Amino acid sequence: MRGLLQRVRGARVEVAGEVVGAIDHGLLVLVAVEPQDTPAHADKLLHKLLGYRVFSDADGKMNRSLVDVQGGLLLVSQFTLAADTRNGMRPSFSTAAPPELGAQLFSYLLAQAQAKHPQVGSGQFGADMQVHLVNDGPVTFMLQV
Repeated sequence: MRGLLQRVRGARVEVAGEVVGAIDHGLLVLVAVEPQDTPAHADKLLHKLLGYRVFSDADGKMNRSLVDVQGGLLLVSQFTLAADTRNGMRPSFSTAAPPELGAQLFSYLLAQAQAKHPQVGSGQFGADMQVHLVNDGPVTFMLQV
């Protein structure tokens, strides 16, 4: 399971012109599920997302987590992050989970996040989404569990 996290000042996801998820300051995370992933991978990713120290402390060092700053978490499924881009000029998606598994594990991750954190939003799995964000820093990390 992969998560591309971006520290944001604000972010929202629209589907067919309607906002389906939004946060103020916090983390926007693009999530890719791979065929070997399990709920344990989702649990590990969520643990890292909530505890990863990417927010500045009083000295300007990245020492504070999403929980510490009471920020929002916006999860967006993005199977293209699992693409194999090593060969040719067209990505291969053979390394991405089948849609059924992707939907199941993304839903699991979302439910766990909502149970453990007060401010969680999401995109809509499988939809054509428009993601709007103001990247803070910019600060962007790829997490792979």
